[in-house]
Parts: sequence; C-alpha cells; structure tokens
Amino acid sequence: MTGADDDAAELELESRRAIYKAVESTPGIHFRALLDELDYAQGTLQYHLRWLADADLVAVSEDGKYTRYYPEGSFDEGDRAVMNALRRQCARRILGYLVSEGALTTSELSDRIGKAASTVSFHLSQLADADLVTSERDGRAVEYEVTDPERVSRLYALHHRSFADRLVDRLFDLWDAY
Repeated sequence: MTGADDDAAELELESRRAIYKAVESTPGIHFRALLDELDYAQGTLQYHLRWLADADLVAVSEDGKYTRYYPEGSFDEGDRAVMNALRRQCARRILGYLVSEGALTTSELSDRIGKAASTVSFHLSQLADADLVTSERDGRAVEYEVTDPERVSRLYALHHRSFADRLVDRLFDLWDAY
C-alpha cells in the first residue's frame, strides 16, 4: 500500500473525513470550534482527532488554553505560530495594524483597536513570546514591530476567508497597496 492509499484508508470513516476536511479548510481551528461546527460528541471528536494525529494526518499545536489542529506537513512551526495568532481576534488586529502601519506603541494600538492598554499589552506579550513581534524602547515609549511581516501577510492572504474580520482585511489591503 502506498502513502496515498494509507491516507485514504485512514479517512474511510465519514466522521474522520469530515473532521479532516474541517481542519484542512480552517487550519488552526481549535477543539471547541470543531465541536460546534461538526456537532459530534466531545469524546467522539477527541478519539478521531487523536487517531488522525497518530496517523500523521493532523498536526497538533498548543496555543495557550487552546489546542489547534493543522493538516500535517502544511505548516511549519513558524507558520503555525502565525496562524495561532491570526486565529485570535485581538492578536489578529494588532498584527494587521503593525503590518500596515509599521512600528506602534501599546497606546497607539489600544486607540486603533478600541481595547484597554492592558489587554493590548497582554496580547503583545503573547506575540513577543511567540517571536512574532519585537519591541524597541523609544524614550519612555516602547514600539512594537512584526518580526516577519511578509510571512504574516502571506498566511493572512491565503486563509483570510476563514478569519471573517473585515477590519483586518482592509488593513492588509492597504499593506498590499504599498
């Protein structure tokens, strides 16, 4: 049996096929979203996701309190870190502004996003821990920049339909215009 035949055998069950297709169409989807989308019992979904992971068809990525799923081999570790961030609305908006406008401070991001500075700071800290943003002190302020704006833009462009965030769509359109 070839590798493709093995994959086909693994996906013979309709439930596994449906789970795999959901992961494939929404890379970085988390367990709860899969549960809501597919309407399977929690134990059933857990079983099949574990099966797909053991069969090397699905990659698992831990993202704080979320476990996210990707088609195996489609995303390297850096891509998964970006996709994990893009799956979180506040982090996605922060990345969108930083990609389109360049370096910004916490208070500038807070004003643009309409969130408290403490919330923005929390998300910036997570993005920095994932090596997605860097910070540089400018006097009393700290400015943040995206580490790899091209990667963020590319992944957003490829998967933007699964994010459903018109504000960030406009920001990335501005980025593309430059």
